[in-house]
Amino acid sequence: MPSAPLAIPGFVHLYSGKVRDLYAPVGDDGRPREDELLLVASDRISAFDFVLEPAIPDKGAVLTQLSLWWFEQLAQVVPNHVISTDVPAEVAGRAVLVRRLEMLPVECVARAYLTGGGLREYAADGRVSGVRLPEGLVDGSRFAEPIFTPSTKAPQGEHDEPMSYAEVEAAIGPDLAARARDLTTAILAKGNEIAAQRGILIADTKVEFGVVDGELILADEVLTPDSSRFWPADQWEPGHPQPSFDKEFVREWLLSPASGWDKVSGQAPPPLPAEVVERTRAKYVEAYERLTGRPFVAI
Repeated sequence: MPSAPLAIPGFVHLYSGKVRDLYAPVGDDGRPREDELLLVASDRISAFDFVLEPAIPDKGAVLTQLSLWWFEQLAQVVPNHVISTDVPAEVAGRAVLVRRLEMLPVECVARAYLTGGGLREYAADGRVSGVRLPEGLVDGSRFAEPIFTPSTKAPQGEHDEPMSYAEVEAAIGPDLAARARDLTTAILAKGNEIAAQRGILIADTKVEFGVVDGELILADEVLTPDSSRFWPADQWEPGHPQPSFDKEFVREWLLSPASGWDKVSGQAPPPLPAEVVERTRAKYVEAYERLTGRPFVAI
């Protein structure tokens, strides 16, 4: 993480996460406003709960611009937190002014295909987040419809753990749990409907919701290479890991002999080689361009 946050005139730095920085606008009374936030996407990249070095050039801009495009596509499905894209020049293209929300203490995950952590859970007992699945599924198997597989929202540095639906109900109440489940799976279903026209399958995704006056609001980012797995549709072949346009490429390098890193060692991963950085940027940009149909222009 950066040693010091970026100074932005008219804003007060509140918090820096693994990849995002939060600022509050300063009101006319000189105090930080409590109803709005400036959400800044950095170029930092994380994997296995570590922030990696070096950063991925233009990553923050890709995630911000792709999320804004998806917010438009999903406007009839769920309201979102965006107020304005008119942001300070220091963070132009990679920040949005948003509503401040009371965030749900649950990671809302939906899966359309079996892979990753879901596959490991399934291999152990035939379930994912308590959801019993058919026998005989393999890496890359498609579900009849997206399933809701939530997890805990662990403090930074700790691992999220799968939650059953009953645990989600206990955490946020039956009404919010049902709406979070239905919206999460609806976002993935709509996302796949749109992405399929562009030759991409969205295997799974994680979304964040906040609450205002009892209404669920989509927050943070949506259907990006950081929060989702994107696969080229013409190469989908169940039975093994799929090629991807997302952060999975970085995870695979970290777990390969080439990195020399032992995941269970507790040690920080080594720096990413220039080739991995360049290919990761290229994958993120390709995902943006294939989905939106627009050329990516760095600001």
